[in-house]
This record gives sequence, C-alpha cells and structure tokens, in this order.
Amino acid sequence: MTKGRGRTTRLADMFGVSRETARKWLSDMARPETKRLTEIAGRFGVSFEWLATGRGEPKGFMKVQDAAAPYRVDHREQARLFGLIGRLTRDQRRALLVILEQMVKKD
Repeated sequence: MTKGRGRTTRLADMFGVSRETARKWLSDMARPETKRLTEIAGRFGVSFEWLATGRGEPKGFMKVQDAAAPYRVDHREQARLFGLIGRLTRDQRRALLVILEQMVKKD
C-alpha cells in the first residue's frame, strides 16, 4: 500500500478493522493475527513469509498472488464488505449468500 493521505483509512476499510488497528499495523506497534496476515498477503500479492517476517522476496510466491487476483476490488464499499465477510463463520457466510442471492433475484 502506497504511503499518503488516507492510507490508514483505506487499510481499515479494506480489512474491516478500526483505523486505530490499521494505524498500529502500519507503524509496527501491533501485528495482525496469522489468519489476517494470510488475507493481507493474498490481497496485496506478496508472500506470507515476507509479510510476517521480512525474510525472502516480497513477490516470491505467485500462488498467493494468483489466488488473490479475483478478489481485488476497486470500490471502497466492496473492500469493506470483503473484509467483514472474511471475519464471518462458515455458516454465517452461507446465510449471507442466501440473502444476497435473494436480493439479486428481486432486481
């Protein structure tokens, strides 16, 4: 993520966390949990090892990058939704799918 104005807010929205949490991640005051690091690595197309430890090449594992490609988002709302969905249980995600499919059918 490039430096600049709004970076903390963009990161928070992308992963469904508070701006304070995103600020701590960006300033190395806190580290995301392993599950979240995996999500971040996939979203930004970098290797998990590099993100978690700083070792290795940032883009050394194409499988992570390729797997993330369908999930890249351009809109802030989509990024927030994706971040929130990632925090749901499997049953909650299935229920949400049913609701969303019904909403789309009404259009």
